[in-house]
Amino acid sequence: MLNKIWLAFFFIAFSSGVFQWLVNGDSLVFERIVGSVFSMSKITVEIAIGLVGALSFWLGVMKIAEKAGLVDKVSVALTPLFVRLMPGVPKNHPAIASMTMNLSANVLGLDNAATPMGIKAMKDLQTLNPEPEKATNAQILFLVLNTSSVTIFPIAVFVYRAQQGAVEPTDVFLPILLATSASSFAGLLAVAFVQKIKLTNFVVLLYLGSFVALIMGLIGYFATLTATQLSQQSSLLSNFLIFGFIVFCLAVAARKKLDVYDAFVDGAKEGFSLAISLIPYLLAMLVAIGVLRASGTLDILIDSIRFLVAALGGDTRFVDALPTALIKPLSGSGARAMMIETMSTHGADSFVGRIASTIQGSTETTFYVLAVYFGSVGIKHARHAIACGLIADVAGITAAIAVCYWFFG
Repeated sequence: MLNKIWLAFFFIAFSSGVFQWLVNGDSLVFERIVGSVFSMSKITVEIAIGLVGALSFWLGVMKIAEKAGLVDKVSVALTPLFVRLMPGVPKNHPAIASMTMNLSANVLGLDNAATPMGIKAMKDLQTLNPEPEKATNAQILFLVLNTSSVTIFPIAVFVYRAQQGAVEPTDVFLPILLATSASSFAGLLAVAFVQKIKLTNFVVLLYLGSFVALIMGLIGYFATLTATQLSQQSSLLSNFLIFGFIVFCLAVAARKKLDVYDAFVDGAKEGFSLAISLIPYLLAMLVAIGVLRASGTLDILIDSIRFLVAALGGDTRFVDALPTALIKPLSGSGARAMMIETMSTHGADSFVGRIASTIQGSTETTFYVLAVYFGSVGIKHARHAIACGLIADVAGITAAIAVCYWFFG
């Protein structure tokens, strides 16, 4: 899928360039396209260098959290919920532990740990599958929860915003939390409707009710604030929670008499390697997006959507962030590159830059997760997994736009 998208970007850009030259008489279009190749290549390296420090720091903190057993504790806390959401999985089956470990890692932002745990969980669930090529209900629910899972600390988004010069890189923390919560609930409700899962179970209601109460409490509190107060309080709470999490991880690790410094250094080394490894992927997508924009294709698409929204009487300020939303279900690296390109073009602290950041943090990449997780166990028939995953995506993206209008509009 990603291969086809990447090739399409170049072919469309070339076709658009030819049209601009021969029909519109724009003789400089290919000069702009080639210029964008070199400029985006330079920007890629600058971004990667800027990422090294921030990624190294956060992966160091996450390594401390992992060694302190915080991921395991979250896993234990989530087990009663997943036992009831997946009645086809026995209570003490290894898949329960694998799934809760995976989702716990996602919640804490441990992306590197989440993927191998997720593949293991899918393989454990496959041992219960009577039709190996067809996804079971439990596998579908697990996949949808992965593509829409709540991430409390979307560190990667903060890092990219900081690298792009945002004054308050974490000011999208609460908007992302609200948007990703909407995505998760939509995905869960969609799967529950199809699979006839009883969400009225006392334990399920206790978990979901507690989370809903927390989210509604936040919404209720922020609804009482003026626009200026909302911005100030959002920034204060976001930074307090993030730094509080760092201190909490350090405190738990110190109490367990772990070598906190060495754990941090081990994680930081992974951060350095990760930042360098991202260069080829960022380069590929940023250059492809750059030539698409330089050819005028992206502007034509955005202008068409803007015209339609305006004709319907809507506010068009969010439209420039839609490329991130459109590519998000297909490609995580593509959406990330699109978010960076949007912030580079419009500014990290612009309204559209904040919307793109919030969209990026609101959901996972549905088709990528489906391909990796189902592909790892040879599943060919996804049944309702794609539809439910896309419902979660639409809910998360819609909520991201709405919340940004509330917080920053």
